Amino acid sequence: MQYQEALKKRYSCREYQSKPIPKDIIANLIDAGRLAPTARNVQPWEFLAVTDKAKLEKIGSLAQNGYFIKDCVCCIAVLCKDTKYYLEDGCAATENILLCATDLGLGSCWVAGDKKPYCDQIKKMLAVPAELKLVSMVALGYPKKSTAELHSKRALDEMIHWEQY
Repeated sequence: MQYQEALKKRYSCREYQSKPIPKDIIANLIDAGRLAPTARNVQPWEFLAVTDKAKLEKIGSLAQNGYFIKDCVCCIAVLCKDTKYYLEDGCAATENILLCATDLGLGSCWVAGDKKPYCDQIKKMLAVPAELKLVSMVALGYPKKSTAELHSKRALDEMIHWEQY
């Protein structure tokens, strides 16, 4: 798939098949996150892949808007050291993972982490060092539906401005 096609086809998938994702593909997704731009080349990120069904169910029960994590086959937690631009860097890594997942034919959904009340519980459950921030969680799996209903996007000419607003 070409980059522009992946951008246009990416959607938030919340229904997954139970088919496991091979570890080399999960590593490929994390590698995409690792290659994200980072302020001052700090690269504050760490990635934790969760495939254990009991842990996925627990994460899904804790994350209010990520309840569907209980049904995915892998969840990648994007963690960052508490640097000046940890949130921007972690979000860039998350987006790379989402686009790579689309390119590989996987469904994915970004679940918020940073500043959510469940962060500390999830970090504790996953034995994450206290000094790391849980920026996001990416639910992953092969989509249950073969086609997705993509949300419409605002037209470019409605939001583009030249030289001044």
